[in-house]
Amino acid sequence: MSIKELYNEKSRPSLSLEFFPPKMEAGKRNLLERMERMSALDPLFITVTWGAGGSTAEKTLELAALAQRNLNLPVCMHLTCTNMDRTIIDKALHKCQQAGIRNILALRGDPPVGESWNQNNTQPAEFQHAVDLVKYIKSQYGSYFCIGVAAYPEGHCEGEAEANQQNPLKDLPYLKEKVDAGADFVITQLFYDVDKFLAFERLYVEHISTEVPLIPGLMPVNSFLLFNRAAKLSHASIPKYILDKFPEEIQHDDHAVKSICVRLLADIVDRIYNDTQGRIKCFHFYTLNLEKAVAQIVAESSTLRYILTQAEEEDAENMADQVGDIALYDDASETNQTTDRKRRRHSSNVSAEVITNRVVAGKPRRRSVGMPSRKIAISISQGSGTLGRDATWDDFPNGRFGDSRSPAYGEIDGYGPTIKVGNKRALEIWGSPRNNIDLKNIFIKYLENSVDALPWCDLGLSPESALIQEELIQLNDRGFLTLASQPATNGSSSTDKIFGWGPANGIVYQKAFVEMFVSKQRWDQGLKGIIDHYGSEKLSYYVGDSNGNFDTNLAPESSNVVTWGVFCNSQVIQTTIISEDSFKAWRDEAFNIWLEWAKLFPKNSPSNSFLKQMHQDYYLVSIVHHDYIQPDELWEILLG
Repeated sequence: MSIKELYNEKSRPSLSLEFFPPKMEAGKRNLLERMERMSALDPLFITVTWGAGGSTAEKTLELAALAQRNLNLPVCMHLTCTNMDRTIIDKALHKCQQAGIRNILALRGDPPVGESWNQNNTQPAEFQHAVDLVKYIKSQYGSYFCIGVAAYPEGHCEGEAEANQQNPLKDLPYLKEKVDAGADFVITQLFYDVDKFLAFERLYVEHISTEVPLIPGLMPVNSFLLFNRAAKLSHASIPKYILDKFPEEIQHDDHAVKSICVRLLADIVDRIYNDTQGRIKCFHFYTLNLEKAVAQIVAESSTLRYILTQAEEEDAENMADQVGDIALYDDASETNQTTDRKRRRHSSNVSAEVITNRVVAGKPRRRSVGMPSRKIAISISQGSGTLGRDATWDDFPNGRFGDSRSPAYGEIDGYGPTIKVGNKRALEIWGSPRNNIDLKNIFIKYLENSVDALPWCDLGLSPESALIQEELIQLNDRGFLTLASQPATNGSSSTDKIFGWGPANGIVYQKAFVEMFVSKQRWDQGLKGIIDHYGSEKLSYYVGDSNGNFDTNLAPESSNVVTWGVFCNSQVIQTTIISEDSFKAWRDEAFNIWLEWAKLFPKNSPSNSFLKQMHQDYYLVSIVHHDYIQPDELWEILLG
């Protein structure tokens, strides 16, 4: 069924869930299991994202088709038209139709950071706005696809330059144009200011539609850093009363931050539902491929909590129907009493999937799981039992240094290999590097906090970097261009202002490591030999170049846990992992960023040529020092 039909049929409040295609094959397998568990929350539909510029097109189509086939849930696939050729859109729509997917979220999409519209095209793009995509889908497929579009409760913002010019009133004509062109439902950008959403909803009802569903988008928060980063990327304001809930002393405690945010989002759901008198009755969660926080919000929300109780009742009814279906199947099929007994014994072992995909006596098909949905949801939300462990093993931040097997592994912006700031700002803060001296000065300024971003990172330095700041500056001054690093610690308190993370009363550990660009000559003729002298028990490395070459002194498919913590009533938690597969994925992205940076300058200009030469002449090297009892040894070796 289409999302609009499902929405109109549903009389009580519901939720929907968004997932993105994982970077790694293991992450994809784990995500499919996670999506199946989360189906216990009875989502109205799920959506699968489409990377900027179609960067995840094949993975998106594959994941959407698998979910549609395996989960018996309506799937909505994102489709963006940023600089997109018509043949790519035609292929995607055709594959959706083949897979039985009937719902499309039609988006313009944003150009990757650092690029402009139609940068590589000499002719104007056929699809310049989401409304063009809506009209095209309608013209080609009629009413087959149910089409959703995006809305911005605080106003759409085109980059940093417009951050102070957001105005939802300015956007209303464009949203109305999309609805008039055939949009069937609307999902909003994430927000945390509920007053601004309610004001926008009143504008929507008055100026856009009372018939086309408006679905608010909400993002659960898994760390304070992610909270601020997500809001910044989305240009979503955070009211002061919310920021006041996160005093500095708890910002490093992810458990405390998550707990506060669960209550915050549950309150937002309840207030929206009550203040709109139930006009808003579906809530879309940007899950970031994690499940615990969403399950906790459902359990905390007075609006959505009924889902858990109702799910238990429906599961009991479902199991009764299954028994009746088996009996009806057997009675209609058997004539011999002996054969009947044999078949009944056999039927009792038929999987729930087989039974519930059968339509018997005109009854609608029900989704079934191995235990009552309420118990699944509670196990997820509490992290209890086997299901709880499956749900929460990767619950800590999953950026580039998370576990690459996690469905949530990777960056949250989805842009892939692009510089992290806009073109104008890039030229302002980095200038036009023409040689190694210019380049190392940029890296040193970043370490001195004179500039707040590098093309590879816009998060700024962590407090612990101050402990090795001088060593990092010396490395860069010698031409070793550092991207990531951390000092060692042997048993710091989890509440320590420098090293602390996780719940109170825990003990945390770190190995020192550094990741840097090193010229091929200096690696091959010097640094590699020094590291080999100490052996992989003391120093291990991964090294790769822009041609895809790779080397290590470890066994194949190895990994190194470099940050871990020991807490009460918990398994050892490992938050920072450097593995071969994640290094290779980052290697390819990191070298492509050299080329993206070079695009800022005219072809064959000194800066363009120099940055392209860096792309060819350097290795990316990651070095881990395993003797964390000796916190200074890594830096003494590298600087010696």
